[in-house]
Amino acid sequence: MGVASAPTGSRRPWSPDGRETNPLQASSPEPFSCLSSVELFSDLTAAEIAAIDRMAPSKTFHNGDIVFSQSQPITALFILKEGRVRIFRVTEDGKALTMAILEPGAVFGEMLLVGQRMYDNYAEAIEETQICQLSVQDVERHLLSDPRIAVRISRHLGEEVARLEERLTDLALRPLIARVSSTLVRLSGSQRVSRLGYVTIRLTHDQLAGLLGATRESTSKTMADLASRGLIRQARGRIILTDLDGLAILSKQMG
Repeated sequence: MGVASAPTGSRRPWSPDGRETNPLQASSPEPFSCLSSVELFSDLTAAEIAAIDRMAPSKTFHNGDIVFSQSQPITALFILKEGRVRIFRVTEDGKALTMAILEPGAVFGEMLLVGQRMYDNYAEAIEETQICQLSVQDVERHLLSDPRIAVRISRHLGEEVARLEERLTDLALRPLIARVSSTLVRLSGSQRVSRLGYVTIRLTHDQLAGLLGATRESTSKTMADLASRGLIRQARGRIILTDLDGLAILSKQMG
């Protein structure tokens, strides 16, 4: 739905004075929204989310499809609804350095209005993926004008800076086994814990090596070391974390 269909007048359907108060409607099931699982919009009601969601139709990307690149830059805010996206950068010698692997609910893109910078980066779907897109006009008119969302955007940017500082510390000071352990523990935070207390992460050795800025060979050797210690189990395209506490201890190891 284009900008022409956006609400007019001073009252927005997701403004505080326009919230739905009927308890029967509030408890009725709502259709899945692209924004419903995004932490950035967690303060909004179902009606408010639905109003914004109408501005953000989803698009399907297949494994290997490029969402944006240096040659196809897009000034937009993307919201990952389903699937996973790899953010990577290509070095001068042609090697791909993975910056992040995004899970559903992630917000990314080139959007200077909210401090999101993806310049020189690429975004690639690594499985069947659904992504919603908000234009600059949508963000300026409907997100930044809402103080609840503006505060969360500020917090989100602060968390991004903290994560970057942690990663730089890992690269400079920690041995590979500590960096692998730290990365696995961090990725486990977005996954469900099984009844046995295990966490499964869908990640290949190539993808993990890209996240670490290491070679596949050294990463595979380190993974074999972790498996021999009983901290992980390996399967095709999956890593099963069997001892998160042990991995957390290793992640603090300094070089």
